[in-house]
Amino acid sequence: MKRVLSFLFLLFLSGSTAFSQMSDAPDRSEGEGPYDRLIIRGVNMIDGTGSPMRGPVDIVVEGNRITDIRDVGYPGLPIMENSRPEAGPNDQELDAEGMYLLPGFFDMHAHTGGTAQGTTPEYVYKLWMAHGITTIREPASGNGMDWTLRHKERSAKNEITAPRISAWIRFGMDHDGPITTEKQARDWVQMIHKKGADGIKFFGTRPEIYAAAIDEANKLGLGTMTHHAQTRVVYNNVLQSARLGLTSMTHWYGLPESLFEDRIIQDYPLDYNYTNEQHRFEEAGRLWKQAAEPYSDKWNAVMNELLELDFSLNPTFTIYEANRDLMAQRRAEWHEKYTLPSLWEFYSPSRISHGSYWLDWGTEQEIAWKENFRLWMEFINEYKNRGGRVTLGSDAGYIYKLYGFGFIQEMELFREAGFHPLEIFQSASLKGAEVLGVDDELGTIEIGKIADMVIVDANPLKNLKVLYGTGAIYVNEENQPVRVGGIQYTIKDGIIYNAKELLEDVARMVEESKSEENYEITQPGLKY
Repeated sequence: MKRVLSFLFLLFLSGSTAFSQMSDAPDRSEGEGPYDRLIIRGVNMIDGTGSPMRGPVDIVVEGNRITDIRDVGYPGLPIMENSRPEAGPNDQELDAEGMYLLPGFFDMHAHTGGTAQGTTPEYVYKLWMAHGITTIREPASGNGMDWTLRHKERSAKNEITAPRISAWIRFGMDHDGPITTEKQARDWVQMIHKKGADGIKFFGTRPEIYAAAIDEANKLGLGTMTHHAQTRVVYNNVLQSARLGLTSMTHWYGLPESLFEDRIIQDYPLDYNYTNEQHRFEEAGRLWKQAAEPYSDKWNAVMNELLELDFSLNPTFTIYEANRDLMAQRRAEWHEKYTLPSLWEFYSPSRISHGSYWLDWGTEQEIAWKENFRLWMEFINEYKNRGGRVTLGSDAGYIYKLYGFGFIQEMELFREAGFHPLEIFQSASLKGAEVLGVDDELGTIEIGKIADMVIVDANPLKNLKVLYGTGAIYVNEENQPVRVGGIQYTIKDGIIYNAKELLEDVARMVEESKSEENYEITQPGLKY
C-alpha cells in the first residue's frame, strides 16, 4: 500500500497522468430539508465578517437562502416573543437557544484520499461535514479530473453528503505526455476550463511554461495555486510566482526562498537526497532560519510586494505539527475511534512512503521545527495584520492528520500564531470564499446569502476545542469530567445534517474495518 502512494506522489511531481481512483460516493441518505421556510431560533451568531458575536437572534431560511436575521432579545433575559418572526403551519423551526452559529467552513487544502490510504469518499466527506466544513478546495485531483468534477457536480446538486467542491486540477493532468511548450500549456488550461475546473495546482515547472499557464488561467478566470516544491523552486520562488500573476500559494515552500539575502539555494547538506523523506522534512525545518530576519528591510519588502499583488496565503500549519511534537499527534485521542486501519498503516514510519518519514526523528529535529514554526507564524500573522488574505487548509490524510479534526487543529495553530478567534473564523469562511470567488454567495451569515452554517452548543470563541468532534473536557458541579461541544448541526444549502450522527457513521465504518481485519491500533515499533 505504501509503495503505491509513494509512487503516486512521484508521478504528481513528474507530471504523469496516472492516478489511483476511489469508488464513487453513495447517494445521499442524510440531512433534512431544504424547507420552504426554516426558522433557527434564539442562537448566538458569529457572522464571519469579523464582527463580534450578537444574539440571541432568529434566522429565517427560505429554501437555501437567508431571508431574515432578527434580534430577539438580550443575553440573560427571556426572549422577546413579540420580536420573533412568526412561524406558519408548514414552517420548520430549529431550537438553537443558547447555541452558537457560524458560517460554514472552507478547507482550502483538502484531499479526498485514495486507494493507497484505504479511504472512501463517504468516510472523508462525513468527517469533513461533521466538523462544519461545507466547502473544500480540492488541490491536484488525485483521484482523476473526471472523478473530481463528477463529485463536484453531485455535491452541488446535493446528491451526496459532501462539502461543495472547488476543483483545482494538477498542472498537466490528462495531457498526453509532459507539457513542454507554451502552446501546450495554454491549450491544456483551455481544456480544463471547458471541462468545468475551478483552478490549477502547480508544483512548479519551467519558467516560460509556468508563465504561459498562469497567464492563460488569469484570462479565463481560473484560480492558481502552487506548492513550490524544492525540485522546482529554483525556477520560481513565491515572490517570482506572484509577479507572474499566481493568485495563491499553499504550505510555505518558496516563501523563505523569497527572503534569502546571502544565498539563492537552500543550505542543503552535501548528502541530501530529496527522495529521502527524512532529508526532505528534516532540512525543511531549518529553512526559515536561513531567511531574512523578521521586520528587516528584505522581509518587509517581500511582504509589502505580496500585499500589493493581492496574493493569498494558505499556510496549512497543521500538516507539519507532528514535526515539532510527533508523540502528541500520533496519540491524538480521535485516532482509536475514527482512524481507519488502512490509514493508520499509511501514517506509520516508512522509507518509501510520502509523509511517513519518521526514520530517525528526535529531539533535535523537533526543536528545529519549533523555531521554524515561530518564524513562519510571525510572517503569517503580520501578513494578516497588514491586510493580507490568509486562509485555512488542513492537507489531512497525511502525517497523522485526520480529516475534519486536522482543520480544527489548524484553527488552534492560527490562535498560537496571534490571530484573534474572530480573525480565525473570518479566515475560515469569508477569506476562503474570496479566494474561490464566491464571497457574494457564501462565507458570511447575511441576508441574501446561501444558508451554509455551523451550530455548536458551546462558545467556540472562548475555546476552539469545542469544535472537535470529540468536544472539549469540562468538569461539572459534581466534580466529574464531561465533554461539551462537538458540532451539533452542519447546514449546507439549507439542508440540516446532524453532525454527531455523521461522526457515528464514521465510527461504525472504522469498527467494521477493525473487526474484519482483527486490527488494533498500536504504536510503531512497540511490542505489546
